Amino acid sequence: MHAPSFFAPLKQAIDAALEEQLDRYSSASTLSEAMRYSVVLGGKRIRPILTIATAECFGASIERAMPAAVAVEMIHAYSLIHDDLPAMDDDDLRRGQPTCHKAYNEAVAILAGDGLQAMAFQMLSDEHLPYSPNRKLQMISELAQASGPQGMVLGQAIDLESEGAFIEIDALQHMHSLKTGKLIKAAIRLGALSAECAVSDTEKRLLDQFSDALGLAFQVQDDILDIVSDTKTLGKTQGADVALDKSTYPSLLGLAGAQEKVDELLLNCISALEQLESRNTAKLAEIAQFVVQRKL
Repeated sequence: MHAPSFFAPLKQAIDAALEEQLDRYSSASTLSEAMRYSVVLGGKRIRPILTIATAECFGASIERAMPAAVAVEMIHAYSLIHDDLPAMDDDDLRRGQPTCHKAYNEAVAILAGDGLQAMAFQMLSDEHLPYSPNRKLQMISELAQASGPQGMVLGQAIDLESEGAFIEIDALQHMHSLKTGKLIKAAIRLGALSAECAVSDTEKRLLDQFSDALGLAFQVQDDILDIVSDTKTLGKTQGADVALDKSTYPSLLGLAGAQEKVDELLLNCISALEQLESRNTAKLAEIAQFVVQRKL
């Protein structure tokens, strides 16, 4: 499936905003080059696009949502740099190019990830952002919880501990809800927080239902693509999960079962969006369709 038509202009705007923030918060150095290399070159930008699309549901402009979207993408980029390190997944390719530690070295890659993580929170605390102090604090808290030891970092730790071991489907789902799902949920929550209008408790619950299903669907589709796609198409090493002897949805459910799971999760996404009756969720629905039908 081709990306929705609104992806290209949003991606262009996000890339420009990333460049602007890298210029603003970093100085000329090898570290800065490595940070830029890992953020700007490639990437589908699904998470920041989710932030912007959610903000638009609640009447916010792209410009208003952009700082939150950029912060989310910087956290995502930092996580990829560290995930690819020899001590973690030991990958040589990311987005069709050498991983950061291959293009530079391990020390620079670690520091580039550290720098991007810090930069994300520095951005969200900037006094010139169009958010109230309370909204900024909520955004910082959401992103910290999603990316830290209650979220993405814990998920990665569980993933590493699970290599070479059989884990049940519920444990696999829990791991992915942390490693992949938490940041996707944060991207959507930050989009809602960037809007000026109030978001009801019911709307928050439905957005969480949508993000939970979408985050898991993203990972199940990744597991499927690790089997059926190829390295050139993926832009990263095909078969990496098998090589590391990881439990995946296809290994536990079979390929057909994993595809059925993706289809079920997509229905859950659409059901949650349909209940947001007073909001225009068309873009979020298109993103969900793309996530489960993408080939890379």
